[in-house]
Order: sequence, then C-alpha cells, then structure tokens
Amino acid sequence: MARVVFYEKPGCAGNARQRALLRKAGHDVEVRDLLRWPWTAERLMAFLQPLPTAQWFNRASPRIKSGEIDPDAVDRPWALSLLLADPLLIRRPLMECEGRHCVGFDAAAVDAWIGLSADAPRSDLEGCAARSTGATCAGS
Repeated sequence: MARVVFYEKPGCAGNARQRALLRKAGHDVEVRDLLRWPWTAERLMAFLQPLPTAQWFNRASPRIKSGEIDPDAVDRPWALSLLLADPLLIRRPLMECEGRHCVGFDAAAVDAWIGLSADAPRSDLEGCAARSTGATCAGS
C-alpha cells in the first residue's frame, strides 16, 4: 500500500485511532511529533495552502476554546505566525503521501485518496476521542 508520514500530537487518542485505521488498511505509517517538528513557514504551508485560514486551526486547542484566538478573525500571515509559535494550534493530523499533503482526517477523503479498509468508520474521525469517553487530553 502507501507510505504515509503522519504528524500527530503524542498521546492523542484521536490520532491513535486514525493511525490504527491507516495501518489496518495496510499502509506504512511513519509517525512524527507535530509539536516538536522543526516547522518552517514554507513546510507548513505545503499542508495549509489550499484551505481557508480558519480551517488551519485545532478547534480543541485551549487558546481557541478560551477565546484568546478566533480562527475566523485572523489573516493568513498572522495565522501562520501563531501556528509556528504554538504547534498545538495546528489542526491535526497532518499527513503526507505520494507528494500530496492533507490536514485533518476526513475518512471519506482519506479513503478516496489512499484507501481505508471496507469496515473503517466513515463518521467524523477528527474530533477528540477522549471526549466521547469522558476522559480529557492534556493541552488538547
């Protein structure tokens, strides 16, 4: 199958679930720490460029949930500077495969792109998995 570079927040249950779906489909998944990766503006923009700026952000980030940052009210240069300074704000996962970059985990889009197993859920797999169990993730 495909080799997928998968940038995740270590310990994130949602990212673990997404990664498991990719592996179940037979993909070789290379996991990288989204928070510690040495991002540059050019490298990060390879993922973000096609999306509206507000879709660049992890809506579960404490800084967004508290209202400190409003993703709908920032322009692209300011948004990029925020994400580079605080990678916890980056919507995840970031995935790279076959020269294509992807932000978030829309199961139907991932299936169309590289394929998922036939029994993979097609529901929203991007939200925080901990919320559905009543648990919490440190720092979202």
